Amino acid sequence: GFYTTLLLTQTPGYILTQTNNKTEILCELEQERTGVYWYRWSQQRQHFEFLVFSNTLGKTTYGPNVRQDKFSVHEARSYSSSSLHISHLHPSDSGTYYCSVSQSSQLLLGTGTQLRVVDALPPKTTQTPVSKKPVPRITKGKAASREGPCSPLVWIPLAAGVLLLLLSLVLTAYRLYRLRRRLWLRIHRQ
Repeated sequence: GFYTTLLLTQTPGYILTQTNNKTEILCELEQERTGVYWYRWSQQRQHFEFLVFSNTLGKTTYGPNVRQDKFSVHEARSYSSSSLHISHLHPSDSGTYYCSVSQSSQLLLGTGTQLRVVDALPPKTTQTPVSKKPVPRITKGKAASREGPCSPLVWIPLAAGVLLLLLSLVLTAYRLYRLRRRLWLRIHRQ
């Protein structure tokens, strides 16, 4: 399974760029590792896509249907960071990119970088002076809007943890029940 972690910090957190440009995502690593995996979460397709794995010896393995001329990984000499370079960008490359390392048979995910590729960037607006109008406040009747549901990276581990906790509580209660019943039977047999 995937686990989020603070050991893998990605910068920048958000990239907005144009078609046919190139970009770079940096992943800072605070631990020993044998290599770095890069994944893309597609909101449209609702799944993770394995892009590329690069080990510390410089060997690179690409995912199925991943163009090698599009993605490349560069490791820092100190192995403290890894960067994913993406070229020939297209709107279909939009998604959230994650670096990942394997540790104790778990994949630890980075903080994520959201990439949005558009055909034309919105025009830059000039800075307007700050008005002195009162700031609208949210009343108790109106709830603050949120950007969609929680990411599966958050709720799946949480749900699994809650289920394991409930299961362990049920098993503990059952064991206590059996132990009390045995003690009660022993006392009443004597």
